[in-house]
Amino acid sequence: MAHVDLNEAVDEFGRHLHAERGVSPHTLRAYLGDLADLCAYASDVGVTDPASLDVSLLRAWLARQHALGRARATLARRTAAVRAFTHHLHRRGLLDSDPGLLLGTPKKRRDLPSVLTQDDAARLLDTLDVEGPMGLRDLAVLEVLYGTGVRVSELCGLDVDDLDTGRRTIRVLGKGNRERTVPVGEPAVRAVEDWLRAGRPAVVTEDSGPALFLGARGGRLHPTSARRIVHSRISGAGAMPDLSPHGLRHTAATHLLEGGADLRSVQEILGHASLQTTQLYTHVSAERLKQVHRRAHPRAARDD
Repeated sequence: MAHVDLNEAVDEFGRHLHAERGVSPHTLRAYLGDLADLCAYASDVGVTDPASLDVSLLRAWLARQHALGRARATLARRTAAVRAFTHHLHRRGLLDSDPGLLLGTPKKRRDLPSVLTQDDAARLLDTLDVEGPMGLRDLAVLEVLYGTGVRVSELCGLDVDDLDTGRRTIRVLGKGNRERTVPVGEPAVRAVEDWLRAGRPAVVTEDSGPALFLGARGGRLHPTSARRIVHSRISGAGAMPDLSPHGLRHTAATHLLEGGADLRSVQEILGHASLQTTQLYTHVSAERLKQVHRRAHPRAARDD
């Protein structure tokens, strides 16, 4: 087998993730950034060959990340990136054994995500200025994000024929190219239909293709633009938390559970591969109930 250095091995691993694992562009960028940092650290201590990676070097690198004050979620992701990388190197025969198996995984702190109250969500959507094509689009974007809990990348990947207005569902291509069907409420369907009737035709171009949501110049809406829409519209509504599209996803999941949805159904709607990920929202709902209890019950207040 031809000799490869550590940086070349990372490049090859990136191609493997893209072509064979189907990871999202965001995850790919994050993993490659993590591994570039590992390569720089390894080079500083004289290691440039994948075969020389061992658990002591990996632990020393992670300890340095901790000393630099990296967030717990970042440390967990970097550990996951290294474990995936060393597993790949071992399978390719570039490592005699897999040192990543000896690494512990830092537990992420499950912080309570900010969410809108049901009243805030209704006020945001019911009072939005929908003047002009972009107003119609922005309302449809917010209605679909909140009404379905889809990821922003999934929203931007939607095509016109992914919406079934008769069945009130959308077809979503999620992480790992897994396809799922998600129910859509009447307000979201109505908002999308208004956008398709009176908004999209005003900005569509020959290059728009089948994209459901378009930018001002007619191209497929980019996730960065969708995030800007959400921040701007929530800020304009006033007196509510500044959320990203992911915050609307948190909000949708929380409101589903508050309305009596079971955890498995929420898992399927959100497209979570693991029920453990969805279980965060039971914590969210429980915490919100505790906060209400502390504020409302005369004998609830106490020092914790």
